[in-house]
Amino acid sequence: MSKASDFLTRLVPAIAPVSRLERLRSTIGALVGILLTGLLSTILLGAGAGHPLLIAPMGASAVLLFAAPASPLAQPWSVLGGNTVAAAIGVTCALTIGDPIIAAAIAVSSAIAAMMALGCLHPPSGAVALTAVLGGPVTQEAGYWFVLTPVGINSLLILAVALIFNNATGRRYPHLAPAAPANPHHTADPLPTRRLGVVPDDLQAVLAQYDEVMDISPDVLDELLHQAQIRAYNRRSGDISCGEVMSRDVATVSPQTSLREAWKRLLDHRIKALPVTTDAQGLVGIVTQTDLMDVMLNASGEVRFGLGRRIRLAVGNRQAKPRTVADIMTRNVHTALPDTRIAKLVPPMADMGLHHIPVVDETNRLVGMVTQSDLVAALFQSGVDRATQAGRGPGEANVA
Repeated sequence: MSKASDFLTRLVPAIAPVSRLERLRSTIGALVGILLTGLLSTILLGAGAGHPLLIAPMGASAVLLFAAPASPLAQPWSVLGGNTVAAAIGVTCALTIGDPIIAAAIAVSSAIAAMMALGCLHPPSGAVALTAVLGGPVTQEAGYWFVLTPVGINSLLILAVALIFNNATGRRYPHLAPAAPANPHHTADPLPTRRLGVVPDDLQAVLAQYDEVMDISPDVLDELLHQAQIRAYNRRSGDISCGEVMSRDVATVSPQTSLREAWKRLLDHRIKALPVTTDAQGLVGIVTQTDLMDVMLNASGEVRFGLGRRIRLAVGNRQAKPRTVADIMTRNVHTALPDTRIAKLVPPMADMGLHHIPVVDETNRLVGMVTQSDLVAALFQSGVDRATQAGRGPGEANVA
């Protein structure tokens, strides 16, 4: 390959690959977005309006809204704030600066400065500012009405379509930054998976050092790195699956099992959790030692809870004085499949405080249980195996 062709090849941006289905989704989204925005603008403003019903920058907005809905540049405040601010600046420059070329240059540059200051950077808004200056007599006659119509109305309509279409087709929009995960132990320590490796503070520091607008939000970048770390765990753990390390002879209870019997079963088996199963539904919940210890037994042997727990039980239409496992069990159970790689269990066990994860088959039938001890033993053994293969002694193994 010649130097010229190599240079031309490097000019092609390295955009992350997407599936054909995603390309089709983006294409249909833009079609629906522009079509509905134009039709609704016509209905709202009237076909005989003396100004454009659909401005050209909406096409650029559609690219972001439907092809890159997770981009910070495509979020509602970016679209609505960026377009209206740019329109207002463009109209002001058109009315106060006689030379249209100078007015256009100042309008675009001022719009960028204002959008960056207000946190609503939206690339198509630069075209909005330019349109306000160079849009011709109709735009100039509209004056500041141009900000409201068509810019404001077009922006609101295409945002509404993007909100409905993206969520209906499996793309979360708007892309809100997730709330920081709470420490289940209610201490100031960061979550275990946030103590080593790349943490959010590292990302923020590097982005600040990079000092350039990035078309990806820090939380998305953090999630991508987190998923990459899980894949790396999978490689280092030798693709060990839950089915290889799980306990298969698992003690269980039914929803109708009494709390006294459940506690006795925990003591007999020296375990800390019991999956709750039924013949008809398979796994329906889990009850832990902590759940049972939360229950206080009064002198008559009846179970009682504090006021807060009583209220939650009443709202859930369950007995105020629970006597069976069904009254206290956790129903929304975090589960795994037999072929799930054990590395995927590290985040929920480390960060969510889960000590036991039931393993179910495709029909939700319980087939085993993986505990934190199973996970630690498996990761340690994989480290020993790697060390042995590398010619080191077992004592020198690095546990993943």
